[in-house]
Amino acid sequence: MTETQQNHDKDEEQDAEARAEERGDLGAELPEIEYTSPFEMPDRYSTKSLDRAFNAHLARFTLGVSPYGLASTYYNWWVHLMGAPGKQAQLVEKAARKSMQLGLYAAKAAHDPDTEPCIDPLPHDHRFEDESWQRWPYNLIYQNFLLTQQWWYNAARDIDGVRDHDQRVVSFVTRQMLDLFSPSNFIATNPEVATTTRKEGGANLVRGAQNFLEDWERTVAGKLPVGTEDYLPGRDVATTPGKVVYRNRLLELIQYAPKTEKVQAEPILIVPAWIMKYYILDLSPHNSLVKYLVEQGFTVFMISWRNPTAEDRDKGMTDYFAAVDEAMEAVGAIVPKAKIHGVGYCLGGTLMAAKAAQMARDGDDRLASMTLFATQTDFEDPGELQLFVTESEVSFLENMMWDQGYLDTKQMAGAFQLLRSADLIWSRYVHEYLMGSRQEMFDLMAWNADATRMPYKMHSDYLRHIFLGNELAQGQYRLGGKPVAISDIEVPVFCVSTTSDHVAPWRSVYKLHLLADTDVTFVLTNGGHNAGIISEPGHEGREFSIHETEASDTYLSPDAWQSAAERREGSWWPALTAWLTKRSSGETEPPTMGKKTGRYRPIEDAPGSYVFQR
Repeated sequence: MTETQQNHDKDEEQDAEARAEERGDLGAELPEIEYTSPFEMPDRYSTKSLDRAFNAHLARFTLGVSPYGLASTYYNWWVHLMGAPGKQAQLVEKAARKSMQLGLYAAKAAHDPDTEPCIDPLPHDHRFEDESWQRWPYNLIYQNFLLTQQWWYNAARDIDGVRDHDQRVVSFVTRQMLDLFSPSNFIATNPEVATTTRKEGGANLVRGAQNFLEDWERTVAGKLPVGTEDYLPGRDVATTPGKVVYRNRLLELIQYAPKTEKVQAEPILIVPAWIMKYYILDLSPHNSLVKYLVEQGFTVFMISWRNPTAEDRDKGMTDYFAAVDEAMEAVGAIVPKAKIHGVGYCLGGTLMAAKAAQMARDGDDRLASMTLFATQTDFEDPGELQLFVTESEVSFLENMMWDQGYLDTKQMAGAFQLLRSADLIWSRYVHEYLMGSRQEMFDLMAWNADATRMPYKMHSDYLRHIFLGNELAQGQYRLGGKPVAISDIEVPVFCVSTTSDHVAPWRSVYKLHLLADTDVTFVLTNGGHNAGIISEPGHEGREFSIHETEASDTYLSPDAWQSAAERREGSWWPALTAWLTKRSSGETEPPTMGKKTGRYRPIEDAPGSYVFQR
């Protein structure tokens, strides 16, 4: 080798070393592993594992709510309030004014017991409706509480430099803390409890203590609440006859037996939310949507999700999409040469919408229509639930799920109960523990107590990409390596939302009109996230509005839609079946229950096995 060649090789070696140094490749015999994915397991003795273990154990005491996010939000609010002397002066003025209001009310009420209150509870607040609250001194006690609650609301809002989201968090959490000290929660300040205690000589408190001990024993033992034993799947609920015709690691597919001599040619595939058991749509025989659809001449298939364990920690959204695709293949094999009416409920609806977008993108025309119940496809403004889902909260949940492999049912229930704490927590506390009277169990309440877990990877995928990132609405969510867009969906859509939905507010659900480029029939019914969907014919007090927006129509705002929509009394279920029938190709003989042999032969009777997993 010549001297020139040696110098050339040396220069190349030095250049390579320089490039390696820039990349950080030098300084260690083995490359340092950087764990960029939250699902990769780092060394158990690393500092990252220590942080995760610490927060995972802390989450067990906070029911999965991140104290760091709340602390930083409150600090941000407090600092800006300290730098706003004008706002401080306004709050002092409001406190003085409210004190004067209460004083004037007390003086007038002393002479006239029928004096109008100086402040009324919010429409959804039913704690002070009993007439006994209008007697002295309880009238002053509850009026003082409501005025204090209103003052704190003013203190949390309209502060320069604080994001609206942070103001809403402070207002919401402060309201929860005030509810803890509501006069309705204490014997001495609740006239209904005080009167009952005097009449019964304290027997109500003895029954309340017994109720508390029984609930505590059931909670520690991992049992369902009292009364749920009267609503056993397969015996009292989920009783529509059918067969499990397919099963994989994530789902069982139930095919329901026909009730009519002829059925619509196109079958229905229902994808429920995997956060709860499927039989919300097959409750008691009188309010089962599945039974109703079968009786109207439809072939119905239902997905029953498996209750995941720590072994399923690495099951992600991709696995759930693949499971739905397998269910569609099973339906196509059992009912060949027929398109499918896809139906999704809550998270299952989001899954169905994304799957329909993928199918439209890839030229897959197996869908005849898509129906969505209480489903959001745009998460920019998802209501009060967004107060809990922040970067701090998601990281906190990931640490907790990393430790146990899933999100537990109790950890999910805590956040949902806080959304309606006055009804779901404190009302029950007063009636069952202070008044000593058990609330009567019913099918929907029993179902609500029968929750499921969610795998670590799937829940993190959903929160980061769909909820926080809002990637589905922005055309950035990727399936099969490429993004999907709701605007690609061409099949007609029937979308149902409810007026009192705290999980999927109807104005957020309505944003589907901005994303979809197809015919959308939108229904707005009274009721909540679950009760509004379980709206069987004959249910008293039901009403709904309905209006179809064709693909060529101009956009209507939610308020304009309400003005244009037709208002109807009763259940919206008949409107759904009429809509599905209109988009079906006619009647035919009922299909066989599964296949006689092979992969899709019947395995067992409905409701299957997965629904019983705890």
